[in-house]
Amino acid sequence: MIRFILLNFLLLSFTSICFSQDYYGNSRKQWLQKAEQYKPELIITEKKPLHIVNVSPDEYAFQKWKVTNIHPIDTLYNMPFRLKKEVIIDFGEHMTGNFCFSVRTTGLAADGPLRFKLTFGEVPSEVAVPFDPYPGNLSRAWLQDEIVSIMYVPETVTLHRRLAFRYVKIELLASSPYYDFNIYDIKCLARTSAKNIPEELPSSVDPMIRKIERVSLNTLKECMQTVYEDGPKRDQRLWIGDLYLEALGNNYSFKQHDLTKRCLYLLAGLSDKNGYLLATVIENPVPRAQDKQFLYEYALLYNASLKDYLEATKDYETAEDLWPVAKKQIDIVRTNVKSNGLMDFEKVNKNWWIFFDWKEDLYKEVPLQGVSIFALKESYKLAQLLGKEKEVADLPALIKKMTKAAHKNYYDKKSGLFIGIGNKQISYASQIWMILSEVATKTEGEKALSALHTTQNVCHPGTPYMYHYYIQSLINCGMNAEAKKALIDYWGGMIKKGADTFWEAYDPNNDFISPYYFYPMNSYCHAWSCTPVYFIRKYPEIFQK
Repeated sequence: MIRFILLNFLLLSFTSICFSQDYYGNSRKQWLQKAEQYKPELIITEKKPLHIVNVSPDEYAFQKWKVTNIHPIDTLYNMPFRLKKEVIIDFGEHMTGNFCFSVRTTGLAADGPLRFKLTFGEVPSEVAVPFDPYPGNLSRAWLQDEIVSIMYVPETVTLHRRLAFRYVKIELLASSPYYDFNIYDIKCLARTSAKNIPEELPSSVDPMIRKIERVSLNTLKECMQTVYEDGPKRDQRLWIGDLYLEALGNNYSFKQHDLTKRCLYLLAGLSDKNGYLLATVIENPVPRAQDKQFLYEYALLYNASLKDYLEATKDYETAEDLWPVAKKQIDIVRTNVKSNGLMDFEKVNKNWWIFFDWKEDLYKEVPLQGVSIFALKESYKLAQLLGKEKEVADLPALIKKMTKAAHKNYYDKKSGLFIGIGNKQISYASQIWMILSEVATKTEGEKALSALHTTQNVCHPGTPYMYHYYIQSLINCGMNAEAKKALIDYWGGMIKKGADTFWEAYDPNNDFISPYYFYPMNSYCHAWSCTPVYFIRKYPEIFQK
């Protein structure tokens, strides 16, 4: 009996220790169950290619490759392929789904297998530039090329791998010389969870704004799978920073809020045992967070995402359920702010990944202060909506202290710009986050943004992610005409270069930009690029007139 009591005591003690090591305890299981409950059904649509095309060098085309239509796709289906050996086809729009094709003999019976190489591209360069030798710094396996062997003809092949593409290059690697064959019935089983159809913009809207909005919707649609993916080609996973922007776009277009709810619950359920959020969740084969992926501003943007979700849906039950997660993320700021009100940049930089943008030379001290204040303000607004102000009663004073410290230490009155202490770099990111955090007054923000255009050696945005925040900062400063022009110039610039979905990294002056040292590795359909639809629909007085 004594041994039995002792064993039970030890088991209870062990269980207590286990739960004390996990900040959220039993809540995780419930959150993950709810995430599964709100997993959307995918809509499968059969899409057919339109043309056989030629991809040829052109000095003036995007990435120096031009696409020319040669024949309608039916020409391929009637063409003996053994002597043709290679063809490039164009679906006419971006696809996310499974590629299918059939083969049949044209006369004599097949006496041997066929082998093909299939290469898929979101943009022309991906089917024109050799992938090897591969110079990139991400896995070569992300590149979309497949070897397919067909042992018996006739046959229909459906690739198991889900792909994201517009163009497909089909190369014959091996076949018997004793029979010929056709390739026919090519299609993509395209998939998305976006089922609602947003209302059309008024016919009076600027034609380029209409194009930008249409491409934004297509970008978001392609990334709306069973989570908000960052890119359907790569990484095919949920990141908090992408979630924040995708949910903004969704709130003003498809309005499928259950997908946002699923993502919020997944991130909570798969957070680290210390209670802090991990930046990214890999969904398949089973949902799991990427270990040790602590990204500072992404963890804080979760709170803004939850606040925006509550405002869009009035779903207080979910917001209250996830409030402990949001409240815990506030500790990231509390434990890293110094007594003088400035964030301890060196400490944060050592313990966290600070992102903000794909720019290797970006100095992040000032943006770090700005996003911290911004997140505290969004968290306090969330607390007010839930009637939880007493639980975060220290925030108003902390916000005031940090705001005063930022203005005192970073604002240069002579130039009208915000500049760091450890590095005197002048960047868009610094001005943007001082404006979005309201450290800068409206007048100071307008002056700072204007000064960027007349200042030398400025660190510019490297991606549409940072450019989103630039557009928002212009709007916050009342620079509406500048905001509209910037949106048209930047996202419209991609359209003029052939974009039918918006890209992960884009520099108007460098068509070959890639964070991964190989431009075909760039994600040419990327979630954080979808937000023009948010701006166009939220601010019709700016963008629709």
